[in-house]
Amino acid sequence: MSAASSQTAPAVIDTSATPTLKHDHGTVPVQTRSERFKSYDPEAFPAVTGREVEWKFTPVDRIRHFFTGELDGSRYPFEQQIDGAAVIEWIDRDDSRIGRAGIPEEPASANAWASFQEALLVTVTGEAVRLHLDRNQLGDTPRAAHTVIHAEENSRGIVLLENSGPAQLNENVEIILDPGAQLTVVTVHEWDDDALHVASHFARLGHGASLKHVAVSLGGSLVRVNPSVHLASEGSEIEAFGVYFADAGQHLEHQVFINHDAPHTRSRVTYKGALQGTDARSVWIGDVLIQQTATGTDSYEENRNLLLTDGTRSDSVPNLEIETGDIAGAGHASASGRFDDEQLFYLESRGIPEEEARRLVVRGFLSDIIQKIGSPELEQRLEDAIELELRGEGASK
Repeated sequence: MSAASSQTAPAVIDTSATPTLKHDHGTVPVQTRSERFKSYDPEAFPAVTGREVEWKFTPVDRIRHFFTGELDGSRYPFEQQIDGAAVIEWIDRDDSRIGRAGIPEEPASANAWASFQEALLVTVTGEAVRLHLDRNQLGDTPRAAHTVIHAEENSRGIVLLENSGPAQLNENVEIILDPGAQLTVVTVHEWDDDALHVASHFARLGHGASLKHVAVSLGGSLVRVNPSVHLASEGSEIEAFGVYFADAGQHLEHQVFINHDAPHTRSRVTYKGALQGTDARSVWIGDVLIQQTATGTDSYEENRNLLLTDGTRSDSVPNLEIETGDIAGAGHASASGRFDDEQLFYLESRGIPEEEARRLVVRGFLSDIIQKIGSPELEQRLEDAIELELRGEGASK
């Protein structure tokens, strides 16, 4: 039983009894993201076998205790830096600002939701706000956490969530943008080699709001970050970027869902990764839903992966659901492969040694995403961290 099981959980919103659909030929598993069962109650979900569409790429045995096991939902230590009109505070789990952005779609998220005792609320109220939250002392105890990031009307800012050190963290992050807000949320994962981190990010955007969401995954045994963005009002837009570097034995996974639910919404999803070492593994799944109500939608998603050594594996699955023909455009692309020989030849022909040429190609490939963060200091630090990864000298090595 979860740590906070004695507290009353919100009611189940989706009343489907099981995550299946009825067709003329019988009952079949849910295949599309929009049809998944949702509940705040972890016991409402069936047991995870690892064969489900949302889990089939994940080594679930590493995180099985996150599904139903007891989690420490108490406050945790963090460091903060705030420049501008913003506030960080702890709020009770019955606060009305909790639950506005989304509902858990799988048992790990639901267990984290049922287990946290207080949520950490980040409120952005002004313009040119810069807020940095650093978690580096979470320890090895399985933990639940809940964070709410709220950008008030017409506010502007960047919120950096940095993670390092040891951790067994199961969390939910809600991101709420009021009308006209423009916010960048960057989450960086540089955990120790044996750390486990499963996170569901839920975002809901108001009229004309704009969110840039950046996920950077460089460390941890298993890191699974699933951003789900609801473009709920006209003119809202999301730019979702991701960059990851998987070393031997690491599993880095990102499942992105963009729900176009209002007219004239826009989304761009771009994730890039590099993998090196035996059993280095990355998973990217990109789901885009364009509902009947989302006329004039403009959407594109892509994922690119560089396989630097033998023994690596990258799974990349883009999906589109389009329910209206009245759109501005929609598309997707996915590719995984080795170095571009022409690029290497060009650099080597100008006197650059092969090993250095390879590092330059990888850094250029990943820097394209890093440079979109909008924080020069963080961008430089992450580029330096990738250089160390390429040299096999990562921080937790």
